[in-house]
Amino acid sequence: MASILVTGGAGYIGSHTCIELLEANHEVIVLDNLSNSSEESLRRVQQLTGKSLTFIQGDIRSSDDLDAIFTQYNINAVIHFAGLKAVGESQKIPLAYFDNNISGSITLVKAMEKAGVFNLVFSSSATVYDEANVSPLNETMPTGIPSNNYGYTKLIVEQMLEKTALADDRWSIALLRYFNPVGAHKSGLIGEDPQGIPNNLMPYITQVAVGKREKLSIFGNDYDTVDGTGVRDYIHVVDLASAHLCALNNRLQNKGCRAWNIGTGNGNSVLQVKNAFEAVNNVPVAFEFAPRRSGDVAVSYADNTRAVTELGWRAKHDLNDMLADSWHWQKKNPKGYQE
Repeated sequence: MASILVTGGAGYIGSHTCIELLEANHEVIVLDNLSNSSEESLRRVQQLTGKSLTFIQGDIRSSDDLDAIFTQYNINAVIHFAGLKAVGESQKIPLAYFDNNISGSITLVKAMEKAGVFNLVFSSSATVYDEANVSPLNETMPTGIPSNNYGYTKLIVEQMLEKTALADDRWSIALLRYFNPVGAHKSGLIGEDPQGIPNNLMPYITQVAVGKREKLSIFGNDYDTVDGTGVRDYIHVVDLASAHLCALNNRLQNKGCRAWNIGTGNGNSVLQVKNAFEAVNNVPVAFEFAPRRSGDVAVSYADNTRAVTELGWRAKHDLNDMLADSWHWQKKNPKGYQE
């Protein structure tokens, strides 16, 4: 059993990862400023596991908040989710993204170093890959400057962590490059609860299906793909959460900094996802085609061989599971956590 600090642990992926950690008998301390999440998710995590965690409302940009946690708790490792994550918003308020995601990460790493904690799992993204790469994407392919500021912050933090680990061999860092997380816990008690208009496909589909939004906009139907719509690698959030546990176990045994893709290795088009959602859940989703969004590539899916072989991880849920679980969460929680 280890004591794990989970930054951003009240969020979508963080809350599902807290379940995995508690079920593996780890002690969990969550730091979250609740800027885009709800403490209700953590109440439900404890309800689902029958175990308790410690929640601290605070900010990764505050060295005082961090120092207090590292002083009070004997932390063995950190899983770092905290940050802003809306692509469109990042184009409008870049400084807020640089402050939260880059400065926040620097403050966290400094506090870890001061406390003598050198095991870190970082929540990164497949957006760090150069757009010229052809899928399936693998970890040896070059990164590039992402076309949006959200992705840019992920790339900068990745590079910062790589250089930090090179300079000091006490560090053991995992960079987990997520593809497209969807779905929800089987219970329907926790799931994705975006504030405002969703940026991601799945909550948009479920909100249209539940009557919260009029119709789905599909951006671009003239890509060189199976049906003209963009192809992505959708991964069930429970599988993604379990990858964090695998990465944590790997980092507690190893040194250095290493990247792993966390995706299924399968690509599905937006239209295929919409049609499958209707079929699996027997509910219509009104939609329209809209112009392409700048910065969107036609096809992006993972080569996940490295994660499967090195971490002993594999995705256990298929697309139908993702769609059924997303709908179960939305039906049970039509207003998200704000019931």
